[in-house]
Amino acid sequence: MTDRLYHRGPDGGGYFHAPWVALGHRRLAIIDRAGGDQPMPNEDRAVWIVFNGEVYNHRELRRDLETRGHAFRTHSDTEAIVHAYEEYGDACVEHLDGMFAFAIADLRNRRVLLARDRLGKKPLFHATFNGVLHFASEIKAIKASPLWNGARDLESIEGYLSLGYFIAPSTAYRHVRKLEPAHTLAADGAHLSIRQYWDVGAFDTDARSEAALLDEIDARLAAAVSERLESEVPIGAFLSGGIDSGLVVSYMAEALDSAPITASVGFNHADHNELEPAGLTASHFATRHTTEMVEPRLEDVLAPIVDAFDEPFADASAIPTYYVSKMARRHVTVALSGDGGDEAFGGYSWRYIPHALEAKARPLIHHGAAARSAAAWLGERWPRSAALPRPLRLGNVLENLARDPASAYYADLCFLKPQDARALLGKAPTRAPEESPVFEQVTRPYRECPSRSAVQRAQYADLKVYMPNDPLVKVDRMSMAHSLEIRCPLLDHRLIELAFRIPTDRKMPNGRPKSLLRRLAERRLPKKVLALPKRGFTAPVSSWLAGPYANQFRDEVLSAASRARDLVDVDRVARLFDAHRAGRADHAFALWAVWMLERWARNDDRLVQRQPAAAA
Repeated sequence: MTDRLYHRGPDGGGYFHAPWVALGHRRLAIIDRAGGDQPMPNEDRAVWIVFNGEVYNHRELRRDLETRGHAFRTHSDTEAIVHAYEEYGDACVEHLDGMFAFAIADLRNRRVLLARDRLGKKPLFHATFNGVLHFASEIKAIKASPLWNGARDLESIEGYLSLGYFIAPSTAYRHVRKLEPAHTLAADGAHLSIRQYWDVGAFDTDARSEAALLDEIDARLAAAVSERLESEVPIGAFLSGGIDSGLVVSYMAEALDSAPITASVGFNHADHNELEPAGLTASHFATRHTTEMVEPRLEDVLAPIVDAFDEPFADASAIPTYYVSKMARRHVTVALSGDGGDEAFGGYSWRYIPHALEAKARPLIHHGAAARSAAAWLGERWPRSAALPRPLRLGNVLENLARDPASAYYADLCFLKPQDARALLGKAPTRAPEESPVFEQVTRPYRECPSRSAVQRAQYADLKVYMPNDPLVKVDRMSMAHSLEIRCPLLDHRLIELAFRIPTDRKMPNGRPKSLLRRLAERRLPKKVLALPKRGFTAPVSSWLAGPYANQFRDEVLSAASRARDLVDVDRVARLFDAHRAGRADHAFALWAVWMLERWARNDDRLVQRQPAAAA
């Protein structure tokens, strides 16, 4: 199991076992490189831990625990968790500021505690086979068990085709679960109990002036960056052309004694290249900047990328993330990123602004069933051609007006509409989002959010659903594939709590996305960077599938040997592929999602063939 996680910890490994429990660990040594080996015990070796991540407040925690009589033998943040468990029990997680996934074995009480950080930056999977609890940072480690049961979860696959990822606690496997962010799992004998220990607590309550808000965001973000700079190995930052990573680098430049190391990649494609604005920011702060123009060869990177995820994952921005991680790792072992600003501070204007406008218009038609039915009927039949000017692409808006707000949020979150995902599976299509098997998982946080603002509810749901299951999964797997640790200052939980206390009309006044962070950037970043258009950190999948990789797609997905034939309607995929190649429509997401499903199924079949006979 630990051998399969070598990439996450190439600096060392260790094991501990007792008659009823076994722990294994691979270490990426960053803090207390000499003394922080794991598994690590407490003083009397009655409590043992394996831990992935960083605890940023471990020094303050250590001082407090020492006053309470705990004796430390290392300077590692890992040991602070062990003693915090001794002192506070399962509530130890509430005293930790950081990113973490850990397992504690309590020998006296014959119990295990699993825990995951508040926002879900570090992964943690668990499964029970034949009464034995398994847990690991990645599914591939659990697959190494001779008790492995790889039955697939076909309902979750339908959700994957719509969203491009699997939503915790579900995975592609029926018996494997993700521990959700801000949750613990306690195993006391045969009894498993899961507890949520943190959530955003207040919404729309901060009525201070913009100047006061900017000052607090400035101070909180500066502190978050500073706290994430502790390291005994080289540290740097991912630098895109956006303001989020630019702000992170600006605080790094102030906090470090030497010039920060920054890394950027771009594709030789205008819509997928942010090297110019990234270079302006790097020059402004005199960073030691490394750039690379990437001409991806999918035949070289698809296999390691697919293998890194262990389940289908259709966000093609994994490709540039893989490349920037690979390049950064040549210079640093730890890198800071700008992830989190869009979800907390209102950056997705292409989703949030229409959602807000729909919320204002919906009451006008929801007084009568006839008006709702008319909007739904018209929306279903409205032309969906990309040739239409954007103001005339009203099909989705009309359908959303006929739905309740949570259903509209779900429909907008889907890259592939639920009816199209069902059609890909050979099921009867329906335009009712609530018939999707993941509808409740996606809309629950939206419905539970107490804010009266539709945008706040959408941002909160994104924080719970989209962020931990797509961007953070992508960043973790692609960086750790190269043994690179990523830290995210904008996902500091205190900054997140602050962001949700700020009302929508202050974060997005008159529909201006991410207004407060932009105002902060005006104080700190080059003016030319703020004037340049934002380009996505994505890959040109549409042109790849229509051109240089069309034959490879056809050979793998549409051939008689295709594994996807057992999962999707390949004849329908072939029709989408033909339309895409001919330029009649852009089906890039659907085709890419099916290709990643095919690649995962091939990997999965090869694993089953390699498993020992006992696994059967």
